[in-house]
Amino acid sequence: MSVDTKLTFDEQYIRDFSKGKGEPEWLTEQRVAAYQLAEKLGLPKPEKTNITKWNFTEFKHEGKPSETFDKVEDLDENIQKLIDKSSGEQNVIVYRDGVPVYKNVSSALEEQGVIFTDMQTAVQNHEELVKKYFMGKAVDVDEHRLTALHVALMNGGTFLYVPKNVEITVPLQTINWQEDGEAALFNHVIVAAEDNSKVTFLENYVSFNKEAAAVANNVAEVYAGPGSNITFCGVDNFEKGVTTYTNRRGHVEKDGRIDWVLGQMNEGNTVSENITLLVGDGSYGDTKTVTIGRGEQSQNFVSNMVHFGKNSRGYILTHGVMKDKASSIFNGITKIEHGATKSDGVQTERVLMLSEKARGDANPILLIDEDDVTAGHAASVGQIDPMQMFYMMSRGISRTEAERLIIFGFLAPVVNELPIESVRNSLTELIERKVY
Repeated sequence: MSVDTKLTFDEQYIRDFSKGKGEPEWLTEQRVAAYQLAEKLGLPKPEKTNITKWNFTEFKHEGKPSETFDKVEDLDENIQKLIDKSSGEQNVIVYRDGVPVYKNVSSALEEQGVIFTDMQTAVQNHEELVKKYFMGKAVDVDEHRLTALHVALMNGGTFLYVPKNVEITVPLQTINWQEDGEAALFNHVIVAAEDNSKVTFLENYVSFNKEAAAVANNVAEVYAGPGSNITFCGVDNFEKGVTTYTNRRGHVEKDGRIDWVLGQMNEGNTVSENITLLVGDGSYGDTKTVTIGRGEQSQNFVSNMVHFGKNSRGYILTHGVMKDKASSIFNGITKIEHGATKSDGVQTERVLMLSEKARGDANPILLIDEDDVTAGHAASVGQIDPMQMFYMMSRGISRTEAERLIIFGFLAPVVNELPIESVRNSLTELIERKVY
């Protein structure tokens, strides 16, 4: 199968689209420049995964107009399952095909100076803040064709800003619902926490159209200021026909911290990058990722911790379950730059194989340019331990139930970290369906 990689839109389309959203001139020109770059740049080249025949350019850019909803009970029941309706304080924005259709945000957040809104509103009402962080220190527009296309065609997104010394005790959530099976999603998320602030953010990507043949090109930029603490949770669940590129980047300053909790549950071909730049002294990054591959899907995951600051600490944990004829590459990279003395970098990649025809490669990589550091890695690829099965079955547990318990225990380090019970329950149900 060959895919036409020629862009099906032009510069005038980009200008008209930006004008239609009421965007400022600087953003329009940034879009146009990105479009011009996209014509020249090539696709990224993920290790051991050939994506040249994947569909990244054939799509409908804008979905159908969406009605808004006043009550959570009016939303699709599958969306309702992801919202914690038992909580007294909900802070959630629901998007359908990139357009916000439901919003419930506590007034207490606004009183604290917190900005939690869709990207279009943020650009109009908080232009200077958005300009400060958009495609700033985390992601570059000219990295490859997909980053350039993302900027040129951004059609959705969320802006979350937490001022200095503000600690948010409840999680903030977005649900990105791709309903139109042909509409592409170019979603851009900015999370910025100023000095000594704290926030937990959870984003969901979902689609339910099994006949979909669409594209998702999503970028998240996460900025942790000095002494701040950000927990960023993401659960991705696009259907089989959606080709997905996801780029989540973090930039951590002195004594700041970012914890990533990622459930990568897409059914289709996926390239996912998660890179954390530990810039400041005493900065901290922790990435936990789980995924399940099935059918004939192909996936490539990169988790990267780059140490610049002294006494920085970075940890990577990736657990993957592979079945059928699925193929996944797991690259964990710890990079300690010269001058990042007393830093600590540890990573673990483990792949559980449930089928002889499935393929899972775990590749831990250490790149160390400084002597006075601690670094280590572990990796394993294999089937379920027969001794574990024997132990459980000898105590009256059936083979199927024993296998189920082992798999759920294998994935628990991420599932249990999700801060919203309804999302944990939905992910547990999803794992059940994907494995059995």
